[in-house]
Amino acid sequence: MQSSKLTQTLSFGLDIHTGSGDDLQTGCLEARRIRNETNRLDRQGWDWNDIKSTVVDNADHVNNTTQLIVDKALGELETYHDNKDDGWGRPYPYIDESYPMVMNHGEGYRLFLENDGTVRFRITATRGTHVKGELRGSPDHFNRLQTVFNDNEWRVGTAEVVHKHDEWRLHVTVTHETHHVASKHDADTIVGVDVNEDCIALAAMSRGGSVEDSVVFEYPSVKEKRHEFFTKRKRMQKAEQTAFETVVKTEERDYVHDRLHKVSREVVDWISQFTDPVIVFEDLKDMRESIDYGTRMNRRLHSLPFAALQEMVSYKAAWEGIPSDDVDPEYTSQRCPRTECQHTERANRRKKRFKCQQCEFQDHADRKAAVCVVQEWLNEQYGNVPSLETLPRVRTVRRAASGRGGATDSHGHDLCSGVDRHGTSAQDSSSQAREEVNSVASAVPE
Repeated sequence: MQSSKLTQTLSFGLDIHTGSGDDLQTGCLEARRIRNETNRLDRQGWDWNDIKSTVVDNADHVNNTTQLIVDKALGELETYHDNKDDGWGRPYPYIDESYPMVMNHGEGYRLFLENDGTVRFRITATRGTHVKGELRGSPDHFNRLQTVFNDNEWRVGTAEVVHKHDEWRLHVTVTHETHHVASKHDADTIVGVDVNEDCIALAAMSRGGSVEDSVVFEYPSVKEKRHEFFTKRKRMQKAEQTAFETVVKTEERDYVHDRLHKVSREVVDWISQFTDPVIVFEDLKDMRESIDYGTRMNRRLHSLPFAALQEMVSYKAAWEGIPSDDVDPEYTSQRCPRTECQHTERANRRKKRFKCQQCEFQDHADRKAAVCVVQEWLNEQYGNVPSLETLPRVRTVRRAASGRGGATDSHGHDLCSGVDRHGTSAQDSSSQAREEVNSVASAVPE
């Protein structure tokens, strides 16, 4: 076992007793001013340390809150500078909407656990202005917060005040200082992961080379919606409607984050069925530099949330004690998984179908790539790639663009519905909702 810090964000509504939502709005508008001022000074070439000291001195927030808001704004600028060569846009110099207040517990805000289980809050909206009341939210988040108050290994961290869906909310981060995660070296099952723009493929394989199960989680609506949002933004740019463009970008971000959150939860639930698993991803840090398929395709691929989905899966898995690792992804999509073959060429893959041009082995292309990820990991760890046994039929789980599945998780979130190639919806539980589609020919000709 290995120890690591794990952070979770808890979301609560605010039932205000003292002060008002107008006070919170004033605080968020001041946060916006701080954010805009930070961006203005950066564009003028100011040193970031000088920006911090100047903005803090002139702000109407307590110093610690102002520093955190400036750090958030500078973090956005740092992301831009790190990715501008890939076409990453500079943050807008001026935003019209309110900006989250970022606060430290005990300074900008404080939570109090009562004997009856209720949690009171006190938020310093601006200097000398305080908003008080009670938190409301899901039982799961309240249970976690109560654990934090009663367990010395937990810490309450920063929080953000946001106005969303016509209500004021408080997003509180809590951290477990010594969470235990299993060692990757003790894993009995290796789960290879292949992330694509419209699906994530997984293959669970034993050390001996037996593929225990495989599945492809599809999310076509993410690709479709992102293209729709991109088209809207381009039209608004031509019409110089920058304010509306910002709103669209926020809508796109929220939509993608919500979908990926649900997919990642389902992925971890599927992985949890195996004995002592380790999750193996493709190392994506050099992906942007290595991709060059033309302007249109580069735009699609460079902006895909590959890393975000991997981080969500890895993070949720860590909470279950499941370790993660990564491998070099080179040629995993082109290489034949049969140990006695290993033939590699681009012609092996045709969209979602893999057929080795040398031995004629066939498989679902993404699932096959996940198998190759496992093989790459076994080779890196032990210098041994076991002979691959006959692969099972691939199963596909498709999240419909609209509507709810028949099953829900403990938070009331809908689990994905199985949809076959002809669009027939599965009406059973999540375990039965995975439709076997498009049978995979895994036999090798003699």
